[in-house]
Amino acid sequence: MSEREQLLELYDAQLRAHVPRRLPPEVLVERDGPLVRTLGWGPQGWVEYRDLGEPSVEELDRLIAAQIARFGERDEPFEWKFHSHDRPAFLEERLRAAGFEAEALETVVIVRTDSLLSDDAIRPGVGLREVRERGDLELISDLESAVWGVEERWHADALGEELAANPDGLAIFVAEADGLVVSAGWVRFPDGTDFATFWGGGTLAEWRGRGVYRALVHRRARLAAERGRRYIEVDASDDSRPILERLGFQAVTQTRPYVWSP
Repeated sequence: MSEREQLLELYDAQLRAHVPRRLPPEVLVERDGPLVRTLGWGPQGWVEYRDLGEPSVEELDRLIAAQIARFGERDEPFEWKFHSHDRPAFLEERLRAAGFEAEALETVVIVRTDSLLSDDAIRPGVGLREVRERGDLELISDLESAVWGVEERWHADALGEELAANPDGLAIFVAEADGLVVSAGWVRFPDGTDFATFWGGGTLAEWRGRGVYRALVHRRARLAAERGRRYIEVDASDDSRPILERLGFQAVTQTRPYVWSP
């Protein structure tokens, strides 16, 4: 078995359909056959699974319709997290037929933590800081809104609720210059796994190409090492994937959100 195959096997076994032990009180986690359904967390819910097996078209359509019905009764959009190595082969076709919209493809990349513990020096005048207070989380919402050009106010609420429910399972960092938050990234520590997972990383356009994102990766990797996590996983966009691969991350599969809205 190649290293990539070994990493993919670990990813499938430990991270897919993982449910944190401690969740915000309003979050619901439900199981429907092979699916794990999460409702009431952030702007949308999601559906995950490890293996769907080999359902017929009719069986898969019934499973998809059941998810639409459940989220529809709550008037809640949700994401079906599809992976390129998922079975059955007609899964994407049936999701599109049910009214899901495909979003941008991302690449699942993984690296051994001990290979990533190098210097995180960046341009003078930029500092990294771990944050937990509401005011700082609102600054992250402002940053995300500026980076993506759409209202992203939900970040402050969702991250704050997650910190309150599971303070040891999440660490959030910002990069600042002249009192301005120019980038932010957070790391989750899924309990019972060998992984830390990296999220965020949005950086203001004028601060890209200056090593800010790379420094946030190294800072979070040091914390992952301190926590004894052997691997780091990222769902990488086309913007971040080249940076991560230069740092030693290896692509193991691809993932595409399929989103259904009421």
